[in-house]
Amino acid sequence: ISGYSLVIQARDSGIPPLSSSVTVNVDISDVNDNSPVFTPANYTAVIQENKPVGTSILQLVVTDKDSFHNGPPFTFTILTGNEEEEFTLDPHGVLRSAVIFKNMVATEYVLCVQAKDSGKPQQVSHTYVQVRVIEESIHKPTAIPLEIFIVTMEDDFPGGVIGKIHATDQDVYDVLTYTLKSEQKSLFKVNSHDGKIIALGGLDNGKYVLNVSVSDGRFQVPIDVVVHVEQLLQEMLQNAVTIRFESVSPEDFVGLHMHGFRRTLRNAVLSQKQDSLHIISIQPVAGSNQLDMLFAVQMHNSGFYKPAYLIQKLTNARRHLENVIRISAILEKNCSGLDCQEQHCEQSLSIDSHSLMTYSTARISFVCPRFYRNVRCMC
Repeated sequence: ISGYSLVIQARDSGIPPLSSSVTVNVDISDVNDNSPVFTPANYTAVIQENKPVGTSILQLVVTDKDSFHNGPPFTFTILTGNEEEEFTLDPHGVLRSAVIFKNMVATEYVLCVQAKDSGKPQQVSHTYVQVRVIEESIHKPTAIPLEIFIVTMEDDFPGGVIGKIHATDQDVYDVLTYTLKSEQKSLFKVNSHDGKIIALGGLDNGKYVLNVSVSDGRFQVPIDVVVHVEQLLQEMLQNAVTIRFESVSPEDFVGLHMHGFRRTLRNAVLSQKQDSLHIISIQPVAGSNQLDMLFAVQMHNSGFYKPAYLIQKLTNARRHLENVIRISAILEKNCSGLDCQEQHCEQSLSIDSHSLMTYSTARISFVCPRFYRNVRCMC
């Protein structure tokens, strides 16, 4: 406990008794009685041969239970095992190579490292670091091409994570890093460590081909990443139809069924090849394993097909569509469970363009806005 705050009262013996109080703060000075602690207690690391001087091998992690002025910054020293000065240890506890290692010269080093705290008198701790020198990379990384579809409401795209590159390497100890060519960094970013792709706000309608590569430190491999951005029109929502699928997750639909179902759906509802099918959004149905897909069809000479026309086409082709994926319902009026009797059921759809849902798989990623359906009985 670093301190106490006491309220002390003095009361006299008069009639009536009078009193007053005062606050007394007691600070407990810390004594440097705790040594630094390494986590874990000992370390094992590897470095590939032929890595450049200054390659990071290991980050030491040290804590101290004493107060801040008796703890960090810590002073690190290699006591033994570095007689030929093959290693350096910086003030932050990062162990780096000081030479270019050759697997044929030596395959293992054992270093004794000391950490000293900033207290008076100083406390010290020791750890052992085993460093193995292994052969350099012999396998190139492999990466899966990624196609990303982004649906956004007009010019209101807020940005965010839109997908992730999946790459592997047969060299067990290879660390993969991802880079994006600098001229594209005004619109996109790629996390160098995990391959996540981030789009910045305000993307325009169109197709973007990203110049991304993955490296294991020796080999660099390009990755095909294509981003399609489609901006919604308000008229699409007014003419949208919902297909509800049974027992499918959004990720499974995107990764396994979306391309095939889109093709089958085009054949079922498009009157002319020049017509355009727009998938507006996909969204899980709350409290179930069902999935709603919202879509509209635009005529090649402008305008959209009315929902009633599309529903008739879907109903006729339902058996054919279910060869691809099981359909639970085609929501004709989208008023399931709402009994309007002799009245008219009216629905309205609204889009939250700032609440994006990203359904990402290894090959395909689909980013769309969240939608809300409101239904009511009208006279």
